[in-house]
Amino acid sequence: MTKASSIRLDATASLLRLRMFAVVAEEGSLTRAAVHLDSDVAALSRQISALEQQCGTRLFNRTGRGVSLSEAGLRIYPQVQALLAEASLLEETIREQADVVRGSVTLVMMPSIAATLVGRVFTVLRDTHPDVHIKVMEGASGKVVEWLADGRADIGLLYRYKLPLPRGEEALASVDAHLVGPPGDRATANETVDFRALASVPLVLPSYPNGLRRELDTLARTAGIVLAPVLESESLALLKSLAMNHGLNVVLSVHAIEEELAAGKLQASRIVGPSVRSTISIAFGKAKSPGRAVELVSRSIRRLLTEVVHEPPLGNRPHEQSARS
Repeated sequence: MTKASSIRLDATASLLRLRMFAVVAEEGSLTRAAVHLDSDVAALSRQISALEQQCGTRLFNRTGRGVSLSEAGLRIYPQVQALLAEASLLEETIREQADVVRGSVTLVMMPSIAATLVGRVFTVLRDTHPDVHIKVMEGASGKVVEWLADGRADIGLLYRYKLPLPRGEEALASVDAHLVGPPGDRATANETVDFRALASVPLVLPSYPNGLRRELDTLARTAGIVLAPVLESESLALLKSLAMNHGLNVVLSVHAIEEELAAGKLQASRIVGPSVRSTISIAFGKAKSPGRAVELVSRSIRRLLTEVVHEPPLGNRPHEQSARS
């Protein structure tokens, strides 16, 4: 039996390998651990093998379903966790002593929010904190929650249609949904459109499971109508293209299409009677406590999103043009 106290390691050379060991132990799979670590399976396997050679013992049992900790692995795992926690605390303390905020922050959000926000966040941080690196991932709300839970993302932004919000989420802003169509579209010619009109237009909606789709169908049942989309898609780029080039109608926040509104490529009417309102919420990855870079980016998001939502949306609708003339 190999005792944990008998294992001798060069801590400087092994800290990264120990983190890899901990992630593999938590994931129970080299493949999932490689995704978590943004590595490839072969390179991760080599590092684990090198760590086992350093330890002089096998740390994992390989099975057809993945890997599990060996007896020696089980003995050192709590100590490795404590060492990594101390190393993380030391790193954070050192960073707090420095004037420059550094670090990599992974944002995950739905495409309609990304279209509005990412460029603004990047511009602000490029000028004020160039050592903060931003990585952006897009996905539906289910993916956003999943990537936050497994530690692949530091900050997530979601649309929520029901209150109260899930535990750990913070409301940032509320936005109204709009019916969007091509220039000259009669359904979106006015500033507002009655919700019941959605039953009589060529509508493209996201497919289940999707928060907006559930909310629209719930409101439709209450209103006594049936929404029968001619197409289903969650791709923001495709939704815009279908509205611009094929005469179809989609339901979006106007801030997701501000460039197209300004260029006169789309027009939009706010849905009323009832309105379709969502809350944009922020949540944080659960794998670790937010560092200074994450806190900095989250502050920027809070400020910029509030500004965006309260800005009058850019537009080029017929009813706006007539009001100006």
